[in-house]
Amino acid sequence: MQHTVSTKTLLKASASATLVAIVALITFILPAEYNIDPTGIGQELGLTLLTAAATEAPNESAQVGSDEYQVIEVVIPAGQGVEYKFNLQQYDKVTYEWLTDGPSLYFDLHGEPQGDTTGYFESYAIATLNGMQGSFTAPFAGSHGWYWKNKSDLPISVQLMVKGQYEVIGLK
Repeated sequence: MQHTVSTKTLLKASASATLVAIVALITFILPAEYNIDPTGIGQELGLTLLTAAATEAPNESAQVGSDEYQVIEVVIPAGQGVEYKFNLQQYDKVTYEWLTDGPSLYFDLHGEPQGDTTGYFESYAIATLNGMQGSFTAPFAGSHGWYWKNKSDLPISVQLMVKGQYEVIGLK
């Protein structure tokens, strides 16, 4: 005996499957893969931490920059500050762009001379913005990068795109 399925049953099954796929996308896939969490469930389940660990881990080892943009995802926890640094030789040039997935962050783009133990640093830009693009040439050899401060009560994700001559130090 052959079993036939009506068009109405097929439409119901397709609609149900689509709905389940959308729910899975919003609650699990977007937070875990892209750190996009519109419902907040991904953060509650710890899925957004997976994205931070996956995107930051490869950058902890030293890599030399190039002519292609390297994209780095940095999560700034609520009410905290984070530094992300690169090692540059004197006169190395870095082109960059960064943007947040939401509110503005206080930031300080600065450098610290190699071997300095006094705590000296030189700031190149200080502001509160949700993104910035530009380039800088290192006036001295040492670590150069951003300090971002999140004054909100939710984590903020920063997408940092860099290219040029550098070696990744990563989170400090």
